Amino acid sequence: MASTPDTALPQLILASASTARAMLLRQAGIDFIAVPADIDEAAIKRTYLTGESDVTACAHALAEAKAKAIAALYPDALVVGADQILVADGKWFDKPRDLSEAAEQLRCLRGREHRLVTACCVCQAGTVLWRALSSPILTMRQFGEAFLARYIAAEGDAVLGSVGAYRLEGRGVQLFARIEGDHFAILGLPLLELLGFLRERHVMGD
Repeated sequence: MASTPDTALPQLILASASTARAMLLRQAGIDFIAVPADIDEAAIKRTYLTGESDVTACAHALAEAKAKAIAALYPDALVVGADQILVADGKWFDKPRDLSEAAEQLRCLRGREHRLVTACCVCQAGTVLWRALSSPILTMRQFGEAFLARYIAAEGDAVLGSVGAYRLEGRGVQLFARIEGDHFAILGLPLLELLGFLRERHVMGD
């Protein structure tokens, strides 16, 4: 996928460096380019945490900030922005910074239920044309320390790219006892809703 602006504006841009999101679009047969957005996610989260706003408002704000940043470079394109926030008992989790932090995060989540608040939007020329939100609920099983060590060793740095330190499309599925909600949203996009919007905009066939 290209990642640099050019004079031939694409019809659809994914404003994300997420390989999982790109995989979902690619496997659905969608033509797009990926142009990661450079925004200060931590600053946006601090604003919402300080104001005690709902986590859904923050997820929407993050998705829209990404989409609008890239839409400013490609004003004629449809730009997809998305973000996820993991919430467990009111605590917001960020992507782990290293494998030690990933292991500690998984210890905190095991045996507990958490939500993946997944927001997605499409912008064009600075205007939000469409937005969606999905909040799957996942319950981790009570895995032991030996399993956790094997899991971290096998996955390596791949766990650092996920807010939950797991890839459900891979070995991470072994961490769970129950999963409720949209599988695609867990991977990063409310895909069926997004495809519906793209059909309405004639980006893909009906």
